[in-house]
Amino acid sequence: METNIHPTAMVDKAAKLGLRVKIGPYATIGPKVCLGDDVEVFSHGMVLGKTTIGAGSKIFPFATVGMIPQDLKYRGEDSEFIAGARNTFREYCNVSIGTETGCMKTVVGSDNLFMAFTHIAHDCVIGNHCILANSVQLAGHVEIHDRAIVGGCSAIHQFTKIGTLAMVGGGSMLTQDVPPFCTVSGNRATAGGLNLVGLKRYGVEGGALEEVKKMYKILFHSTQTLPQAIADIEKEIVDSPLRVLFINFLRQSTRGLCR
Repeated sequence: METNIHPTAMVDKAAKLGLRVKIGPYATIGPKVCLGDDVEVFSHGMVLGKTTIGAGSKIFPFATVGMIPQDLKYRGEDSEFIAGARNTFREYCNVSIGTETGCMKTVVGSDNLFMAFTHIAHDCVIGNHCILANSVQLAGHVEIHDRAIVGGCSAIHQFTKIGTLAMVGGGSMLTQDVPPFCTVSGNRATAGGLNLVGLKRYGVEGGALEEVKKMYKILFHSTQTLPQAIADIEKEIVDSPLRVLFINFLRQSTRGLCR
């Protein structure tokens, strides 16, 4: 099937469109946009700025992708938004390009779901297979690692990091980092255990799951400082990719941990 552009859509001639792209009624595609194969932009969707959208992605009605940041420091720099394949941007989702004070780009991996009214601010970096539920609000420079889930109506403070397979409960106000595999919730969210369902779905079971439980206990069920907890994890837990992932996140935390 060939590319299908509705006659009422506004598609700049300089835009680069892949194979089998669909663009619906009254959609707008800017001159610096690159849409991969099989991308679909539904009616009234807008893709502007220096934006690359990977193959198989869907942009639903009234989503605004690649917009100028809501940052008073932005001075028109040629920053960008880059998204991988098979992402879904639901109704009224808003995504900003990067800024000079950040990394000059907002980046999203592949296979993510951004539900209605989500906001992804400038210079955010999001991994793969993440889910942001309805009305999640990300401030600038937020990092969300692979397979994390953020519950609806949550707000994430700028420069906060959310680790791999972490889960943020709905309605949370998050001002500190969430370690991998953990669940947090609340207004100024605190830790509430492990994301056991997510871990098991990812294939972490048996001895590996027990090791993750031990790391969690060392970190959260003691009064140790973070460096002391890291030292104990390295001493007591068998070396593994999960341990490396956990410790590396702890060492890179800049805002402190939800504890």
